[in-house]
Amino acid sequence: MELCFLGTGAGRPAKNRNVTSLIIQFGQPQHDIWMFDCGEGSQHQLMHTSYKLNRISRIFITHLHGDHIFGLPGLLSSRAFQGGLQPVALYGPKGLRLWLETTLSISETHLGHDLHIHEIEEGLVYEDARFMVEALPLEHRIDCYGYRITEKDQPGRLQAEKLQELGIGAGPMYGRLKKGENIVLEDGTIIEANTVTEPPVKGRVVAILGDTKPCDNVARLCHHADLVVHEATFEAALAEKAIEFGHSTTQHAAQAARAAGARRLLLTHFSSRYSDEDLADLVAEAQQLFPNTEAATDLMVVALHHCRGQA
Repeated sequence: MELCFLGTGAGRPAKNRNVTSLIIQFGQPQHDIWMFDCGEGSQHQLMHTSYKLNRISRIFITHLHGDHIFGLPGLLSSRAFQGGLQPVALYGPKGLRLWLETTLSISETHLGHDLHIHEIEEGLVYEDARFMVEALPLEHRIDCYGYRITEKDQPGRLQAEKLQELGIGAGPMYGRLKKGENIVLEDGTIIEANTVTEPPVKGRVVAILGDTKPCDNVARLCHHADLVVHEATFEAALAEKAIEFGHSTTQHAAQAARAAGARRLLLTHFSSRYSDEDLADLVAEAQQLFPNTEAATDLMVVALHHCRGQA
């Protein structure tokens, strides 16, 4: 699993920083891409990467401010133009359907594929055999959500060499053991699955927050997360201004990650008042409270690996 930040700015694009968007690409077997927010210019940013537009299958919108959604109609149009015929599922606050369908209709944009729009409320918004995505409301100037992506624990690797030593060749029994089932051989010998498989692989947890001032749901979203992506629109000295406008500072983000027992924090959504040279100072502020903090930059790729042996 890896994340790529297509934009890390707040409010409006700058010469060195586009507005908010990030993608997550999952590994084998599907190579699906999920997008979180889609500010203006997101599709242009995507062109500077190796990720494929037609691989985007799900788009999660935190809220309906322009710096988080104005790139969406163009991106969907380009995806269809490039031959992306697979359906796209869209998740976001109430009003997303009206805004997007109106925009596509008036501009006579025809996607050529199904677009499933889900206007969400608090709780589970998506689940499949491998992942679940939960949404919780945050405190911003308009309805805004944060997302918690939880990967389900995966079975450990089957130790084929042990099975071969026991005279068990590849076949249906391997699949049953992989699922955690015990098997009985013809001579009555019982093979317990946990004796021929490695420990389960613990699923990863990623919390992606929309714009927010400090609130209780931030802690719930970030609880023991492997990675927290948290806005840090302002430096710590501007805490009063941040809260007035429904935003957070560097130290608000760090306090949230620390209190939640998170493992790693990435700051994003920086005000245009800050240059790239200022990011080191912003990170240093957060590191006073949460040492494992970094600043996200445009087109930065972050790999998130499994922690094996812990279920």
